[in-house]
Amino acid sequence: MTRPGCRTPGWTLSRPDLVVLGDCNPDVLVLGSDVVPAFGQQEKLVDGISLVIGGSAAITAVAAARLGLRVALVAAVGADPAGEFMRDQLAAEGVDVRFVAVREDAPTGMTVALSRGGDRAILTALGAVASLTAADVPASLLAGARHVHASSWFLLQDCLGPGLAALFSAARSVGVTTSLDTNWDPSGRWGDELLTAAIAEADLLLPNEAEALRLSGGHDLDDAIGALLAAGPRRVVVKLGERGAICADGTARQQVSMPPVPPVDTTGAGDCFNAGLIAGLLDGLSLAEATALGCAAGALSTGAPGGTGSAPDRSAAATLAATASVVPEPTTTM
Repeated sequence: MTRPGCRTPGWTLSRPDLVVLGDCNPDVLVLGSDVVPAFGQQEKLVDGISLVIGGSAAITAVAAARLGLRVALVAAVGADPAGEFMRDQLAAEGVDVRFVAVREDAPTGMTVALSRGGDRAILTALGAVASLTAADVPASLLAGARHVHASSWFLLQDCLGPGLAALFSAARSVGVTTSLDTNWDPSGRWGDELLTAAIAEADLLLPNEAEALRLSGGHDLDDAIGALLAAGPRRVVVKLGERGAICADGTARQQVSMPPVPPVDTTGAGDCFNAGLIAGLLDGLSLAEATALGCAAGALSTGAPGGTGSAPDRSAAATLAATASVVPEPTTTM
């Protein structure tokens, strides 16, 4: 069933507002106060288990569509029921899935997310996720977009990674803005020359606080933001969870915060933040105003289980964003 305000499956996409590149896989979401498995063949009861839309790119795409953007997703799934589930769910949300490749030789990636409200643990099998390459991204799709966003660099660094900087460069050459959210690095290496090149071609870098410190090697967040800006992106926005976010460009830094929203499940909150921020920038908001819209979208998304369970529409996000406070962030490096 299509949600109110969503476009029906099969809608014609003439010029997407947003093209999202990255991971697309179901999340098996396990909820409860104690979700730590007990080995030794012990059975434990939890509050609930559900199958929901997963993958940072897919969650960002759905959240952006809820906010009113025309969205196309470029990803890879297997020729299996899990892949069919993802394509059907995304299409029902109004996301154009024509560019989601179906692989005959790999299963759809799967994630098990163990969530206890404000914290979670994640287990992922990549499957077809790790087969997405730059060749799967039509040049005409990028050239027709207003913004291109890439998620989950570290899951895709060996496949999409070698071509992402060139994709970003091609998009920017025709006036399309770009953004990158690397997400967490399961390997603990935190980058190489391919990532350096991709960051340099991004208009906007979107790490959370822990990721910013590791990507930059900075001793504190102030150092980290300075180092990340020096790496090439015009703007860096660091997500701080319930504390809001810090947005920075070459001239100013501001901290955006708002009254906390008690979370049911924080899965996908950062991805919904990305969607809100991008939607705000595409609508001509200032960086701080767009960051407030991102904070609102991320906060409201935590009100139900799963990354998209309570991703808000534009009206709800804008109402909460209006309560945000914006203050200059003191720095020692600017």
